[in-house]
Amino acid sequence: MSARDGGEPAGGSIGLRLEVLSAADIDAIHAETLNVLEQTGVFVEDDEALDIFADGGARVDRETRTVRLPGDVVEAAIASCPPHDGGPTRYSNFDEGIMYVDPRSGERREPTKADVADAALLVDALTNIDDYAAAVRPRDVPAETAAVHGCEAALLSTSKTVGAEATSGWEVRVCAELGACLVGGVDELREHHVVDFGVCPVSPLKLPRDATEVIIECARLGLSDTILSMAMAGGSAPVTLAGTLVVHNAEVLSGIALAQLTERGVPVTYGSSTTAMDLRFAAAAVGSPEMALIGAAVAQLARQYRLPSLIAGA
Repeated sequence: MSARDGGEPAGGSIGLRLEVLSAADIDAIHAETLNVLEQTGVFVEDDEALDIFADGGARVDRETRTVRLPGDVVEAAIASCPPHDGGPTRYSNFDEGIMYVDPRSGERREPTKADVADAALLVDALTNIDDYAAAVRPRDVPAETAAVHGCEAALLSTSKTVGAEATSGWEVRVCAELGACLVGGVDELREHHVVDFGVCPVSPLKLPRDATEVIIECARLGLSDTILSMAMAGGSAPVTLAGTLVVHNAEVLSGIALAQLTERGVPVTYGSSTTAMDLRFAAAAVGSPEMALIGAAVAQLARQYRLPSLIAGA
């Protein structure tokens, strides 16, 4: 299940606030994040994103595709995000399952577009779930358009906000058009968030083409986007939680910087599915105490930046 701090103004619950970082801790993590972004930088796969970073004042090495972001560029990007001062906590289901257990036959199989509709209809009926995240990706449609098919099936099956798993600029545009059909246009879509978008950097410190395409297209359309790191302590990030939070923060802030350099003032959400690695199985320890601590710390970082947050957990 994922929890979003400060989604739509209506609905949601008060939620629990857990402070695990001191003010000095937050300052130290932020300072080290700026150091990582300026000295180490992030790998950026797509040429258009490299151009945007270069035009925005970053140091771009096109041979290695490394982008190094000066602290003032990062700080300006954070400052240009619409400020968020808290709101109700909203809940969604988790995404995106690769297999489906048929509730009628008990068969475990690949999901279909009809299964997406059923999952969205179920979420629509659950009063404690506020938003629908793409529970499964349909496998009975072409892979190139699966996100669009899933978005369409969900929008027709729930009145709640639909998380579209777009992985290209084209998918963002088409899913946005589907949402616009429900609310009267893209301008109205910016006010009535019937479709949400999100991306995941690749840890450690990589912005792949699919992520940057979605970030850029969302920014150009003026639509909110969630930048969600999935760093794993002891695997793709340092084994210490402090070190993992620095890597996580650098990945999220690099995506936020790209969004703001594309279109100043576009809304963004600070996201996390960061956890620790189970060293016995080399798997993400979702639901572990470490993940709870990371989630609480990430929410504090988001509040420090006056950004809404989306925290994934069990």
